[in-house]
Amino acid sequence: MRVLGIILIIVGLIMFFTRGFNFKTKENVADIGPIEINKTESHNVAWPLWGGGIAVIAGIVLVVADGRRRD
Repeated sequence: MRVLGIILIIVGLIMFFTRGFNFKTKENVADIGPIEINKTESHNVAWPLWGGGIAVIAGIVLVVADGRRRD
């Protein structure tokens, strides 16, 4: 459980400091003989700021709970 808590803390901090990421997709619209028409779309994946905070808090709770259980 301690490893999961550490992973949640790291992921939560990454989510907290980065608002999301962008990626592009390329779609073939038409292919008429030697002529090709392509369309490139940009997509944005964003997550809320509170999501990172919840992940960090959950990770801290798991690390603390695992430490108390071992004592």
